[in-house]
Amino acid sequence: MMTAGAFLRRARSGVALVLCLLFINLPASYALESRNTPAYQRAKVLGYLLRYDLGNLHFSHKKIDDELSKNAFTLYMKQLDSQKRFFLKEDVKKLAVYTKAIDDEIKSGNYELPDLATSILLRRAAAVKEMVKQLLSKDLNFSGREYVETDPEKLDYCETEGALRERWRKILELQVLHQLLNLEDEAKKPQDGKGGLPAAPFEKTAREKVLRSYETFFSELQERSEKEKYERYFNSLTRAYDPHTEYMPPSSKEDFDISMRGTLEGIGATLREEDGYIKVVEIVPGSPAFRQGQLQPEDIILKVAEKDKEPVDITYMGVQGAVKLIRGKKGTEVRLTIKKPSGSRMVVPIVRDVIKLEDNFVKSAVLKDGDGGAVVGYIKIPAFYRDFDHTAGNAGRNCTDDVKKELNKLRAAGIRGLILDLRNDGGGALTDAIKTAGLFIKTGPVVQVKASDGKISVLADEDPDIRYSGPMVVLVNKFSASASEILAGALQDYGRAIVIGGDTHGKGTVQTIIDLNDFLRAHDIGIKDGLGALKITTQKFYRISGASTQYRGVTPDIVLPDQFQGLKTGEQYLDFALPWDTINPAAYSKWTNSRPDIRELRARSEKRVRANKEFADITKENEELIEMQKKTLQPLNIDEARKDEEELKEVTQKRDSGNPHGGIHKGKKQDTSHLSEEGRRQAWVKEVGEDPYVRESVSVLDDMRPPVKTSVSN
Repeated sequence: MMTAGAFLRRARSGVALVLCLLFINLPASYALESRNTPAYQRAKVLGYLLRYDLGNLHFSHKKIDDELSKNAFTLYMKQLDSQKRFFLKEDVKKLAVYTKAIDDEIKSGNYELPDLATSILLRRAAAVKEMVKQLLSKDLNFSGREYVETDPEKLDYCETEGALRERWRKILELQVLHQLLNLEDEAKKPQDGKGGLPAAPFEKTAREKVLRSYETFFSELQERSEKEKYERYFNSLTRAYDPHTEYMPPSSKEDFDISMRGTLEGIGATLREEDGYIKVVEIVPGSPAFRQGQLQPEDIILKVAEKDKEPVDITYMGVQGAVKLIRGKKGTEVRLTIKKPSGSRMVVPIVRDVIKLEDNFVKSAVLKDGDGGAVVGYIKIPAFYRDFDHTAGNAGRNCTDDVKKELNKLRAAGIRGLILDLRNDGGGALTDAIKTAGLFIKTGPVVQVKASDGKISVLADEDPDIRYSGPMVVLVNKFSASASEILAGALQDYGRAIVIGGDTHGKGTVQTIIDLNDFLRAHDIGIKDGLGALKITTQKFYRISGASTQYRGVTPDIVLPDQFQGLKTGEQYLDFALPWDTINPAAYSKWTNSRPDIRELRARSEKRVRANKEFADITKENEELIEMQKKTLQPLNIDEARKDEEELKEVTQKRDSGNPHGGIHKGKKQDTSHLSEEGRRQAWVKEVGEDPYVRESVSVLDDMRPPVKTSVSN
């Protein structure tokens, strides 16, 4: 998430002033003295504020009307029962009456839908809880030929309680079967040098484990449903505007800060709730999860456990609930049961720790070109960081200054080409994206920013100093987002660099945080726990060519086989993402130095890639992954399930055995903690040199070198 400081100050002061005037004449339906519970009264005030802020400040200026209501209703139903495991068709029919009524409820302050929906959900959950107890009290047989559909998009809601019971029977049998296979695997592993686990009634043990997990699950479901009744409702409204506009409920200051950063202290992962599941969005460089290496973006976290304790199912729990379980004291171990995009499951142990800053900062290396002669510089930018607060020990460190230092080292080494690696760079400070671009051009615009009022600002580099003027390529992938897309797009538009890799994420919007409690403080209104905050999309990025980076991202000049091709990740896959569009281009001049023929470079690269076994393997693995994702019918036969599990493990291991530097950190990373600082650096340089994407970038730079002129004398 990126914020615009000046806009934030104007927005807060402007909203506070207008709300101050509006509150004097609030309609009776919003009066705090009216009937109902304190939570309901709080919801009335909250709904009024959200209605005002969304209508006036959101970039799209969508109207709160029937169309928005329909979209919000769709999201709300997904939040309540995305897996279609609780509601019956008759329940959905009752709730569907409100499909076009959310806008009316927001405007009137009378909220019937969240009360009714929560009441029905809790009643069905209580009945399902008893079903689960009964179904898991009996021995299960896994010798039949039954299958269970695991894709909720292919399912409809059940007609009767009997049909719902049958659905849960299959769900539970599949989960017990997975536990059974896990117990079998554990029995094969040596335990403390004493061989495998002793013989045990695995089927009964598996049933008991699943039952204990569901006991916690239903307790959490009831508590969350009652506590977050209105919060989920309002969040459905905000996300109908776009996926990055979000109502953030009040909590302790620490949890509130976590919500705004999106980063969980303890393991270093950014999470979001999607269709009832907790999905990993980003791994923070230098974090415990980054160093452990197995947790990756697009993984779904199914369960969380302390080292030796029973895992807790976190489906339907939400990010806040997951945070409480995942966080913990430094040095303790948390075990995450995850589901890979391929469908395979695994337990990832992560020791909670602080982020190691050296992995989060810019680093460089010197590589040899394809002929083993001239040297090529390599700079990795993990994020566009800037210490605005000058924290202790950081001394105002920023990405731009660090890139300058590394460029100085590389220039001293006599590099004849440069690779700028922006893969997995999720963005950061816009200031540094602009300043970093300025290191490679003389002066000129870098990005255009359009505000919700239609005004367009052109942000430019005004420093004529060029730190490096030689040939360069920029490496990107699906996890290059926001500020990294701005930098890659600007260098591409100027013709300054060749962009290589896969399509980027497509996150081209700016969010602002509005503290809703400012309204309470301004009027001395006593509402327990406060109102929380609104993260709202207020601006949109555009390239200097006039095209937005939103939705489509940046398309590389040279496209390489994408190891993430099978993952449906990126802005285009998010519900109600803002569209791609264009504005007028900014005034800029193309890079005047000699520019290579991109068509010739592309043709040479394609020829190399076709002959490269590593890229052929990546293509094959992605094809296998796509086919496996289509297999949503899971067997309840133990022999068939065991065979499928082995195939999944084989594909996942092949996919995860590649060089971890090439994208998401794949496989368990080599432990370098015992090495000296120089030893760790040499291990990293070796890793970079073995990366097929980096090696192809070196070859492209070699192609960009002008031919050697020869003269003939008589």
